[in-house]
Amino acid sequence: VQLVESGGGLVQTGGSLRLSCVVSGDTLSDYAVAWFRQPPGKDREWVAAINWQGDSQYYKDSVKGRFSCSRDNAQNTVFLQMNRLKPEDTGLYDCAAQYRGGGSSSLGSYSHWGQGTQVTVSS
Repeated sequence: VQLVESGGGLVQTGGSLRLSCVVSGDTLSDYAVAWFRQPPGKDREWVAAINWQGDSQYYKDSVKGRFSCSRDNAQNTVFLQMNRLKPEDTGLYDCAAQYRGGGSSSLGSYSHWGQGTQVTVSS
């Protein structure tokens, strides 16, 4: 399974970005997908996840109400819509997939990873 992220960039505080994670090599509908980020100088942290059935989404407290995770199995793509961005949202964002997963926040639950896309929010 291969994952490729896109959609990152430089945005001002309060702006929006939509990240995409394209999955290939297997059927996306069998996978939970999570988004993680690594802020500068800090450890990677979980941000959001969607379960393999696509009917439940989970979010880090600091992004609830601002970020939205969705999936389009026909396009083999998972999206992370990020609104009202803040400087503390800056980081390298990557997506990860877990076969028949429930949307875990644990980094170790995911066996397939993308390369990441950089998000920078200026103040």
